[in-house]
Amino acid sequence: MEASKIIALVAHDNMKQDLVEWAEFNYHTLLRHRLVCTGTTGALIDEAIRGKAADELPSDFHITLLKSGPLGGDQQLGALIAEGRVDCIIFFWDPMSPHPHDVDVKALLRIAVLYNIPMACNRATADFLISSSILDKAYDPVVKDFTSYLTRPMP
Repeated sequence: MEASKIIALVAHDNMKQDLVEWAEFNYHTLLRHRLVCTGTTGALIDEAIRGKAADELPSDFHITLLKSGPLGGDQQLGALIAEGRVDCIIFFWDPMSPHPHDVDVKALLRIAVLYNIPMACNRATADFLISSSILDKAYDPVVKDFTSYLTRPMP
């Protein structure tokens, strides 16, 4: 993992404003990294950061936008994780509302844990993650070797 991280930002509808406020507060740090977001969340964060940091934006600043979560964005993000193209996730999910794509969300959380991706699911944890001294340094996470799983005899 390089010093400049690929940070995924995701939020359920009732949590989007919280994530936007968090991104505005932390935009100085976020600008040092590459951002990938699910659809609507990414558009809101892009607008917020551009409004907050208009004079400070690097010329190459852009946010990679995936589809909206319910339209496959969660699965796209899971694929990026499996390909080693996401270094950490900030996912403000709403524990109080049912979601039609709940199985996709569960799959995303599972794949992030499987690949040992740092993940914050609330603002306090996101604050700890973004203020970590490791965030701006190269880091080699321990990733479990699944060779024995892949080569196990099938029943």
